[in-house]
Amino acid sequence: MTGQDHPTACVLLIGNELLSGKTQDANLKFLANEMSKLGIRLEEARVIRDDIDAIVANVNECRARYTYVFTTGGIGPTHDDITAEAVAKAFDVELVVDPEAVVRLKHYGKELNEARLKMARVPEGATLIDNPISAAPGFRIENVFVLAGVPPIAHAMFASLEPVLRRGATIHSRSTEVPLREGDFALELEKIARAHPEVEIGSYPFARDGRYGASLVVRGTDLAAVESVLAEIKQTMAKLIASREAGPPRP
Repeated sequence: MTGQDHPTACVLLIGNELLSGKTQDANLKFLANEMSKLGIRLEEARVIRDDIDAIVANVNECRARYTYVFTTGGIGPTHDDITAEAVAKAFDVELVVDPEAVVRLKHYGKELNEARLKMARVPEGATLIDNPISAAPGFRIENVFVLAGVPPIAHAMFASLEPVLRRGATIHSRSTEVPLREGDFALELEKIARAHPEVEIGSYPFARDGRYGASLVVRGTDLAAVESVLAEIKQTMAKLIASREAGPPRP
């Protein structure tokens, strides 16, 4: 895609439960869609185990590469919630109890025992991210934003961040489905893609009830260009389908 310069992002999904298959991630799709609306190009996502050294290595690598890093998971009250500790280590700062986080947790009305107090600990110098659902905040340090893993909370936290994020032009997306295998249209689609470098064109095959096809997606910052290219794709695919249905010429 060409056009306005886009901020970039990486999402780090943290949790052994994701890697074991016990939990299915529900945050990546939401974050990707919301970033597209803001003109933030999500360029990478990683699933990271609950291991301090692994989190530190990935946070440090990604914060140097991308405009923003968003993490989800690992900021609860249990022994395996180690994201805050790991992020503090990545920035080489102390993990401290934030007085405002304590106030928010107390206001929520639950007994502030040692386990819940853990959720008030953030890297020194971090700013809090609002949690309107259960009070326990996330936090931001430089270009790293640490969100909860529970989807409704992570989504609410991200919504509260939108005013502080640098935006690019909105990334528009349009799609169509075709009852063709990718091998039936790959050459024609490549020609269209080469002719329109101002947009991104993706092909995503599927199989449903014994039928094969593909979802063709056009993305770009110029909505008119996106819709024009999609129309060209539809026209090309219609010709291929008609040709296939007509069968080979009779001798």
